[in-house]
Amino acid sequence: MARALGRALVRRGKPYSFPLLSPPSSAHLCTEGDGLQSSRVKIFDRDLKRKQDCRKTFPTALCLGGSLEAIRRLLHGRGGMEKLIMMDMSFDMIKVLKDTDEKFARNNLETFYVVGDEEFLPIKENSLDLVISCLGLHWTNDLPGAMIQARLALRPDGLFLAAILGGETLKELRIACTIAQMEREGGISPRLSPLAQVRDAGNLLTRAGFSLPGVDVDEYTVKYDSALELIEHLRSMGETNALFQRSNILKKDIALATAAVYQSMFGGEDGTVPATFQVIYMTGWKEHPSQQRAKRRGSATASFGDIQKHFGRGSC
Repeated sequence: MARALGRALVRRGKPYSFPLLSPPSSAHLCTEGDGLQSSRVKIFDRDLKRKQDCRKTFPTALCLGGSLEAIRRLLHGRGGMEKLIMMDMSFDMIKVLKDTDEKFARNNLETFYVVGDEEFLPIKENSLDLVISCLGLHWTNDLPGAMIQARLALRPDGLFLAAILGGETLKELRIACTIAQMEREGGISPRLSPLAQVRDAGNLLTRAGFSLPGVDVDEYTVKYDSALELIEHLRSMGETNALFQRSNILKKDIALATAAVYQSMFGGEDGTVPATFQVIYMTGWKEHPSQQRAKRRGSATASFGDIQKHFGRGSC
């Protein structure tokens, strides 16, 4: 399979994302009035509410790379959890998490820290009750393969929860950058990494072999003083372009032209510019005999025609 994303580039950017506990002071969620980092906590908290809807407990959980700090902050004391495995492909990120573990020790949750890659999951089969990923799987080259490995690591009736960035993320920046490059260079080069579309999420869960798949979507809007501030924030979060076939240099004239186009097309009356972040939530279970199933095709004992005759046309 062709590899579009450089995993070494992703790993290199990870250590710079952790210290940024909040974005620039001017950046805020339009609906909540705080930063994008705290919105990661809200994103994962919404994902966790799906887990709390069921009474099943999850003694052993694996958290894949992404917003690990937000995950650790919210997981403790939930779902009857006894063992938590925090995994990231960056050694520096794992070291930072491990060094700050003392503040969570009082929760009596046994926590392990593992350096590993989602594309080559170092977890044995049928050993987990819960696999969680919050805003991390969009960096994988083989998303279906990573999800299949997550399913294999789950015990029967284990739960997979994931939140990934969707294709509408940073749509304003994509448009502005494309127009600026066309005007200055007469062509375009990929500046943003590819992201999954909402319509693909259900197919991904089914292809990975999960039962009872569920998909939902949310859009968050963050305001910045300018497009240049947005770009700097993305760099600080380690969310910059990781494509193999990328241009290593963003020329000054292209950056300024992008900012000007962004402001003219999307700027608000208050002088700020919006940035859209689309989050796709995915839920899937590993197959188990206790789960509800659709009846076998052709096993129905009554037709819709018979039902209509029985209840009459006017009853609908």
